[in-house]
Amino acid sequence: MNKEVQLKIKDKFTNKYKSGFPHIVKEAISNIDSLTKEGVIVRLMDEKNNFLGKGYYGRQNKGLGWVLTQKENQAIDQQFFDNKISTALDQRSSFFQDNDTNAFRVFNGEGDGIGGLIIDYYDGYFVLNWYSEGIYQFRELILKALQSLVEFKGIYQKKRFNTGGKYMEDDDFVAGERGDFPVIVKESGVNFAVYLNEGPMTGIFLDQRQVRKTIRDKYAQGKTVLNTFSYTGAFSVFAAIGGAKHTTSVDLANRSLPKTIEQFNVNGINENEQEIRVMDVFNYFNYAIKNKLSFDMVILDPPSFARSKKHTFSASKDYVKLLKETIAITASQGIIVASTNSAAFGMDKFKGFIDQAFKETNGKYKIIEMFSLPSDFKTIKQYKEGDYLKVVFIKKL
Repeated sequence: MNKEVQLKIKDKFTNKYKSGFPHIVKEAISNIDSLTKEGVIVRLMDEKNNFLGKGYYGRQNKGLGWVLTQKENQAIDQQFFDNKISTALDQRSSFFQDNDTNAFRVFNGEGDGIGGLIIDYYDGYFVLNWYSEGIYQFRELILKALQSLVEFKGIYQKKRFNTGGKYMEDDDFVAGERGDFPVIVKESGVNFAVYLNEGPMTGIFLDQRQVRKTIRDKYAQGKTVLNTFSYTGAFSVFAAIGGAKHTTSVDLANRSLPKTIEQFNVNGINENEQEIRVMDVFNYFNYAIKNKLSFDMVILDPPSFARSKKHTFSASKDYVKLLKETIAITASQGIIVASTNSAAFGMDKFKGFIDQAFKETNGKYKIIEMFSLPSDFKTIKQYKEGDYLKVVFIKKL
């Protein structure tokens, strides 16, 4: 790799990096002009020239890279990546032995010690997500580490380092054998059709595994279920398998219709007995109120930011409004599953949104269960932003 670059860290950020904060943020650096080529190794030094950490330069979202080690003499070489990936795989050994689930995360960025890199597993196929050109410069070392440590059918990659973290169109195939898509994977005994070669999404968000299982096992039986921002209908499938009387899936994306039908079909569920609507969720709420519809369970899992022709949704600004609309169409004693993947606020603030929504609608409620990320989505306490998932099961009283 290139010669190391020294980055001067401003005094007010020194303690943060000393305590293990892994994200190299723009406002912490006083000599930002010294950063030119992504992938270069950087040494973080305080204003008295004391060593704070070593990492790499790679532009990702609001950051400029990640700290990889606080050991001054640690080489960022093949052995470094071998050790990080080997440790992560060992920590997921129970997942590899689970007969009911064969899709999960095997490497979770900074939680496993390499910010900007995520690796997911889908029944013998590994999918690497590169979140900056910087981490992509280490591609050969990382691929060599993975290939030496695991048996695999095939390896795919997603380059997510276009402007604004968007996915870059590519073939995505890296090594092994090409998958015959869809690949049918299992989660808690339920089938999912996944595509590893169709853009950034594969068809399932792996971080909601515990929530889906809880809906199926404890709450769906005999209920009418509305699944909003439904994507490929994963919550609806689990609800139907859990004995829901009827499911309604609503998503604005045209692809959600064939994708949801496919997920029902691979589980032997007749999609004609369920309802799937391609429309703006807020328009659906208006329709539901006009038609006096009411649901025993409403699932809210919006993206942290979304834009349609008429609406812009931001979780930090608009979640209260979304909850108020939901409360209006949830039956008494019904369940609202409120979820957000926004890293902009924590669980306490999210619970504050819930409280505000019920107060403004003069309603009463009880929080009955809460979830954050499952154990394969490893996080570190020094980086709270990495622990982004917040899910609250609310009973409307």
